[in-house]
Amino acid sequence: MAMQLTALSAISPIDGRYADKTWDLREICSEYGLIRYRLIVEIRWLQALAAEPDIPDVGPFSEQADAFLERLIADFDINEGQQVKAIEDTTNHDVKAVEYYLRNKIKAVDEIAHVNEFIHFGCTSEDINNLAYAQMLRDARNDNLLPAIDRVIAAIGALAHDYADVAMLSRTHGQSASPTTLGKEMAVFAQRLARQRALLAEVEIFGKMNGAVGNYNAHLAAYPNADWPAIAARFIRGMDLEISPATTQIEPHDFIAEFFHAVMRVNTVLVDFARDVWGYISLGYFKQSTVEGEIGSSTMPHKVNPIDFENAEGNLGLANAIMDHLAAKLPISRWQRDLTDSTVLRNLGVGLAHGGVAYASLLKGVRKLEANPERLAADLDANWIVLAEAVQTVMRVRGISGAYEQLKALTRGKVIDADAMHTFIDGLDIPADDKARLRAMRPQDYVGNAPAQARAAPGGAV
Repeated sequence: MAMQLTALSAISPIDGRYADKTWDLREICSEYGLIRYRLIVEIRWLQALAAEPDIPDVGPFSEQADAFLERLIADFDINEGQQVKAIEDTTNHDVKAVEYYLRNKIKAVDEIAHVNEFIHFGCTSEDINNLAYAQMLRDARNDNLLPAIDRVIAAIGALAHDYADVAMLSRTHGQSASPTTLGKEMAVFAQRLARQRALLAEVEIFGKMNGAVGNYNAHLAAYPNADWPAIAARFIRGMDLEISPATTQIEPHDFIAEFFHAVMRVNTVLVDFARDVWGYISLGYFKQSTVEGEIGSSTMPHKVNPIDFENAEGNLGLANAIMDHLAAKLPISRWQRDLTDSTVLRNLGVGLAHGGVAYASLLKGVRKLEANPERLAADLDANWIVLAEAVQTVMRVRGISGAYEQLKALTRGKVIDADAMHTFIDGLDIPADDKARLRAMRPQDYVGNAPAQARAAPGGAV
């Protein structure tokens, strides 16, 4: 007996373990979503032809006819999708199944049924498919991807604002370095993400509706006086897409590569963020609030593992690997077309879904974070050595020769406490006010304008 598909039997964790985190994408990126978008293209193309004065054999349609077609789109649900799949069992052609489904639906309306031969007029399957996938990416970006990224930016921005003044020892090359603030380091990620998010939002999504090899051959044979490029442009832009200026049988998919590269850059920033926060948790700079009932380790009861950031890093890696293949493969097609893109395009939502799982994990993890001021302060108090940069810079200003070398001799490879640093400052030939200012300085005060940078971070409302 064949095993039924459930969350337990799904091969992919996207439809199994993580199904509750990918619901919103299912309506857009599933087989059902693809069929629905194909239906939308077929109906919109028929309506576009009916509205063109140069194609008098179709329309114009009455308000009632247009309303009927709009209802076909609005009422298309999973059960209607199953009807299309049943037709495909006979046709063995997925796009033709949508055409036959639509032809059957319009039989009840004489005005539309009378022009049923104009359904799929002049179209190759790719005319329908490329616009279906374009709408899929458009809606996935607008309805799912950008809002999820915005939530992550807001959460990281909230950390930046909340901890703008919380001093932290920097670690360049893993070594103690000039202090910063915990909030400023979060602000770096919020700023980077905001820029990449903006670039993703600006990626234009293209489509084509120009026939078998991109030349409007059949269109011009039927209506040689019609301005088919203009008709196609109006039609495509009416779906909030942009028309590809020149294509073969397929839309070149360059924009899909641009789209996924933009998403990959967002995800790469988030991998960097996940690893840094993981490290700060390891250092004790962040504590994680516990959740009743959760277990950190199967054998060590004390542990609160940074699993949300680890899960996010793993899923971001999967997402980028999938999208990297899509971006590298899809713009390449032999001559006027081959079908190697067909099965690959069906995975448009898979990389996005792994990213969605990662974004949810990051949000969960960020909401558990709490700064540990005692641990942060302890590291700063143990590293008066970081004030060497400030002292040698003031020495240079006052014209003391070999300032860098003197501080190097004092500090490199040594443990320097407050008394040792003050003794060195007292022995300098610099004005008294400079000495007083340097003596008053503590590692936790030596943060430059880090608090201001933290407060300037985007986001902040989770």
